[in-house]
Amino acid sequence: MKKPSCATLDGHRARKRFGQHFLSDPAVIDAIVRAIDPEADDPMVEIGPGLGALTQPLLERLHRLTVVELDRDLAARLARLPELTVVQADVLTVDFGQLADRWAPRKLRVVGNLPYNISTPILFHLMRWAERVQDQHFMLQKEVVQRMLAAPCSAAYGRLSVMLQWRYAMECVLDVAPAAFTPPPRVDSAVVRMQPWPQPAPLHPGLLEELVQVAFSQRRKRLRHTLGPWLQARGFTGTFDLQRRAEEVPVAEYVALAQGLGPSH
Repeated sequence: MKKPSCATLDGHRARKRFGQHFLSDPAVIDAIVRAIDPEADDPMVEIGPGLGALTQPLLERLHRLTVVELDRDLAARLARLPELTVVQADVLTVDFGQLADRWAPRKLRVVGNLPYNISTPILFHLMRWAERVQDQHFMLQKEVVQRMLAAPCSAAYGRLSVMLQWRYAMECVLDVAPAAFTPPPRVDSAVVRMQPWPQPAPLHPGLLEELVQVAFSQRRKRLRHTLGPWLQARGFTGTFDLQRRAEEVPVAEYVALAQGLGPSH
């Protein structure tokens, strides 16, 4: 008998366009909840709750939970639970500052099994509210987690590494095999813990992002070919070693360069 191409759980068929892979391994779910360690009054937001595999055990520890779900059918199903506040929307359009206002001055705790196809845009979207977040625990493609945590002089080190390491302390807390999902993805996954630095180096985030995007635009070339002209156009008169490749420059040096180029707001 031919195996179905897309699994159905509780009558809901996973939709490829939403990048849906539903977590279904009880041992993995328990390990994630223990890593999050929620307390009853935590102001918690879950991104992409899906069929509630993580939502239900979180609710066993929480009084309330806000969830952000794009899929209308799943959002309608979740809305039946009185303990949930359901935001039916694309997470990239959600103002997490407004969500944080509901619990101010307490900071948000954000969790979720992020869709693989838009995980990086979500991470960048959330950065603008980092000062209002206590921590984030996300299931991601393992390769993305490796890029987030990568050190200089490695193939995984790049724009994502620099931007996130400037703003967060991060660690991988759990590796997850494809068999933990239905349908199983074709890649390994991992859970990352992200805790915003209480006093990150002051700089203009957009400037740092532009800087590292230019630096890593041609990884194999030395920075004098890429970042050099960009710095010259901005009238930079400081010292910075452009004889290196982008992957050889530590996060602290990119941060210092961004600080020397513009205001911190």
